[in-house]
Amino acid sequence: MTMQNVESAPHEDAPTTTEVGPLTAPTPPAPNPAADHIPGDRALSAQPSTWVAWAGIAAFLIFLLGILISVVIDSFGTAWFAKWLPEEFTAGWYSEAWSRFELGHVILVTLVVAISVVALSILIGVPASYTLARRQFPFKKAVTALFLLPVIIPPITFGIPLATVMYNFGLGRTVLAVILVNLVPSVPFVIITMTPFIEQINPAIENAARMSGARMRHVFVRILGPILVPGILAAVILVLVRTVGMFELTYLVSGPGTDTLVVSIFRAMTSAGGSEPRPLVSAMAFLYTAMMLITLIIALRFVNPTQLVARVSAGDDD
Repeated sequence: MTMQNVESAPHEDAPTTTEVGPLTAPTPPAPNPAADHIPGDRALSAQPSTWVAWAGIAAFLIFLLGILISVVIDSFGTAWFAKWLPEEFTAGWYSEAWSRFELGHVILVTLVVAISVVALSILIGVPASYTLARRQFPFKKAVTALFLLPVIIPPITFGIPLATVMYNFGLGRTVLAVILVNLVPSVPFVIITMTPFIEQINPAIENAARMSGARMRHVFVRILGPILVPGILAAVILVLVRTVGMFELTYLVSGPGTDTLVVSIFRAMTSAGGSEPRPLVSAMAFLYTAMMLITLIIALRFVNPTQLVARVSAGDDD
């Protein structure tokens, strides 16, 4: 045997290796079930706590929807006793409630109070929020806590002293008194909403404008104003809904001719010893609910409060 053949012969004890050439097929990867999972798909099985949570949400929605449906049916029924539906249906309760309780004037007062409270709350709350977000001064935490008090404590606790002051100054049972007492919880709502919003805005934007010669008024109106629009609209929604639905403070200082819709409904329920027809009160309650829903739909058409942080972050990145 020649030397060349000896060198080319493989050794018996040496491990055999497989050389992968350019034409060798690659080894198929092991199956991975997670790789076939489509993003966004969820497993059909869930933990018991998840099913309990969804069951609770469904029960709440069904309960709420049942109440609304019963009120609507009652507002159109002539007599409803032990059956599933009233014996007859009529829309006369709405016309009677409109003329008997002067709902046109009541709705007008409600809109005037709500718009006035929203405008004044924004004019007072936005500069106060800017001061709390940008300035450092003594007792800043104490001032912030004072703004939170009207939101935390029940309105009736500070509503009685406020009503006493209003009557002492001769403002009781006036629209001005209704507007002033509703400002007490509304301004803190604006401050709570706007202060974190302003804190997320980069102060370098304001500093650059000031270095360019812009005054504080121009910085606030032309530069910060467009950035603050989503936060202001969110604050407007909160104040508007709270003012229209505020009962305690409005009831303490309002009177005939200055009642808002929610107070007018309460007076209709308790007038004549509570002997008013139930469908009449249901008709007023449905009008109130429809008014609130329309207000929310219009407001949410222009802003989504859950996207405030995302909009601020996008504005800072730009």
